[in-house]
Formats: sequence, C-alpha cells, structure tokens
Amino acid sequence: QVQLVESGGGLVQAGGSLRLSCAASSRTFRSYAMGWFRQAPGKERAFVTAISWSGDSTYYADSVKGRFTISRDTAKNTVYLQMNSLKPEDTAVYYCAAHPNPLGNSRTVAGYTHWGQGTQVTVSS
Repeated sequence: QVQLVESGGGLVQAGGSLRLSCAASSRTFRSYAMGWFRQAPGKERAFVTAISWSGDSTYYADSVKGRFTISRDTAKNTVYLQMNSLKPEDTAVYYCAAHPNPLGNSRTVAGYTHWGQGTQVTVSS
C-alpha cells in the first residue's frame, strides 16, 4: 500500500523554525506533484504550498510566501517544508499530499489522491 508519512512537527516559539518531511513509500510518487496543506481547529483544510514533479515549479499561499520553502529529494522520495519566522497563526495539523498532475499547480484539496496522517505544528506566542 502506498503511504505518505510526515514527520518533524512540534512546539516552537514565534519567530522560530521547523522542517517537516514527507516520505513516500513508492517510487511512483516521483511523477506526482506534491503539496502541503494545513488544518487549524474548527477550520477547513487549506493549501500551503506545492511543488511540481521536477521541482522546477513551486507555489505558495500568500500567508506563507517568503517564510516557507518547499523542496523535494527525488532519490529519497521525500518532500520537505522548511518553515521560518513562524507565527502563532501557523499552528495547525500539517498534511502532505500527492497529486497525479505533475505540474503541481493545484491549490485545492480535491484531486490530491494520497494523503499523509498529518503532523502537529504548534507555535507559541
């Protein structure tokens, strides 16, 4: 069974940094675009960032642009989310997801066919 497994979440003070990882269990994901979403309590799951299959194209929500960076290591079947200058409003469960359209420009939950279990990120003020 194909799986995505996130890691790297935790508790950090405002202004701090965290790096999330998402490891894919199958080489199939090398041809998928990958995305990160987040869901805060009482809110819908929201787009954070996405990357094309090649890594050449990246997309960001306005709320994280300039602070977060998505990257992928094809050899390791892993996608990373580097989060800097964290704010309390970044607190959420973060999910990685895979999209069969390799371009990576999808910002909606629908269409992402595989999801990880999520990792909690808590930013204290």
